[in-house]
Amino acid sequence: MMNGLPYLSAGEGPPLVVLLYTPQAANPTGLARWSTMRMVRPFTKRFTVYLVNRPPGLPPTTTMADLAAVYAQAITTTFEGPVNILAISTGGSIALQLAADHPDLVDRLVVAGTACALGPIGKRAQRAYIERARQGRRPSPALAEIVTESALGRRLLKSLLWLSDTGHEDHTDAATVLNAEDRFDLRGRLHDIKAATLLIQGDKDLVYPLELARQTVEGIPDAQLVVYPGRSHSGTFTDKRFAPDALAILTDT
Repeated sequence: MMNGLPYLSAGEGPPLVVLLYTPQAANPTGLARWSTMRMVRPFTKRFTVYLVNRPPGLPPTTTMADLAAVYAQAITTTFEGPVNILAISTGGSIALQLAADHPDLVDRLVVAGTACALGPIGKRAQRAYIERARQGRRPSPALAEIVTESALGRRLLKSLLWLSDTGHEDHTDAATVLNAEDRFDLRGRLHDIKAATLLIQGDKDLVYPLELARQTVEGIPDAQLVVYPGRSHSGTFTDKRFAPDALAILTDT
């Protein structure tokens, strides 16, 4: 545990803190762990990667600022000086909040598949997830809307996502984080981010539309935007250009 936060580490070199969203407030296991470690493997050649998760049992009133404060405390007690951060999706929202609220803790920041606020489709899907979780139903089918615009594809995906939820897990923590992101809007605070920042975005991202990504970069001093044409939300992180583009700014001297 890192100051009470579950984490995995791999690699050698200076620290790189990685923030992701996971359904459970715990280290990923099974296929999720394999795919996550596969994504961060290129970074372990240059950094000691710390994949840090949120603590379990968050209060239902938790905000993004509260989450940022939790990670800030862990960084302060674990590392000397500011760290580099790599974050995707909801993890990217947390990282942006962290960099705005605690600029002294973040040296370089790479975020992908995220923005200063959720888009309308992302909000609708996540609110449906939260409502299903509160009703005790398997919540993941609500996320089919953010994966594909195809009606047939959504019907098929809903079934697969329903199967991915065991039906026995408590989704309260996940709903708490998504509820915090529902209220997240950093447009008035982007100028507070002082870290060298890169945002990588697919132009077909349904969760955080490209226009919001552009607003995010325009609001952060000297930030850069890299757009992957034809890439969806999850397709951004699996693109072969993702690791090289991120490493370019993380290792630039």
